[in-house]
Formats: sequence, structure tokens, C-alpha cells
Amino acid sequence: MNLRNYTLFLDRDGVINKQKKNGYIESVSEFEFLPRVLDIFPLLNNYFSTILIVTNQQGVGKGLMTIEQLDKIHHYMCSEIEKKGGKIHKVYFCPHLASTAPSCRKPNTGMGIEAKKDFPQIEFSKSVMVGDSESDIEFAINLGMPAVRLLNGLTEVQTAADFSFANLAEFAENLR
Repeated sequence: MNLRNYTLFLDRDGVINKQKKNGYIESVSEFEFLPRVLDIFPLLNNYFSTILIVTNQQGVGKGLMTIEQLDKIHHYMCSEIEKKGGKIHKVYFCPHLASTAPSCRKPNTGMGIEAKKDFPQIEFSKSVMVGDSESDIEFAINLGMPAVRLLNGLTEVQTAADFSFANLAEFAENLR
């Protein structure tokens, strides 16, 4: 499969790191990579020309963490991935509360549009979105890109996704 000119959009929580039950990852010490994620990033980088993170982070809007704390988490995530030979080209996040319905919050397309401004070569028809929630899938649909749903231990999920995989590693392995 030739995806070399494709862009990979990834959600963060539940895709790259373990989600915090009924809460938000507020510090680097709470950030825990999901199994095998660090090892498969070099493979993902071999397939996709650009890898971007798009993540809703309303913990900032709720006052549970600052933008600076969130930046530290993202710096840690990116540097650990780079130590293993992978690369995230940029992280986009929406810090606003869902109740304010901001354009940046998935399933709205704001983060995708911002990414297109930063990376003009992006063609949404030549992009893939991988996420673990319906808002991730709707984000992909709203931008006209294929959607991949990660099940993360669930056996069946009703979804409009084009593909479903157990986790990010299984997705990466099926690119071969």
C-alpha cells in the first residue's frame, strides 16, 4: 500500500496513551504510553509523510491544567517517540469546553483546517484519521477522510468508521 503522500491524523488519549478514568492527564507523570505504541511509530513514519495529533483537551478550559502543563506533556510524548525513531510533525489541541461549541473541538473541523494551513500539501482525501471515539470518526467524515476506530478492549462498537482495529499497533501492522 503506497501511503507515502498521505497524512495520518491521530487522537491522543486512548490511541497513544492510556486514558485516565473520569479525568484528564494533567502532568507528565500521569502520561503512560499504551503497549507497543513507541515501537510502531517508526513503521508509521515509513508509511505516512506527515503525522499529526488532534486532541480535545478541555481540562485546560476547566482550569485543571495550564497550556504550559499541556505543552510539557506533548513535548514529553514527542521526545519519547523520537527516541524510538519515530516523529510527530505537530500537535494540535482544543483547550475549550465542549459546552462552548468551539470550531476547534472535534468533531468540528478546526484542527484539521489549521493543519492544512500549516501543511499545505495535506489533501484530506489522502489522509487517515485514527481515533477511539465517535467524535474522532465524525471529524474524519466531516473532512472527507477515511476513519479508523480503535476498539481498545471492546469487542464491538457501533461506528461509522471505515475500519476498526484493536489498537494502534494492529492498525500499523495491517499497513504492510
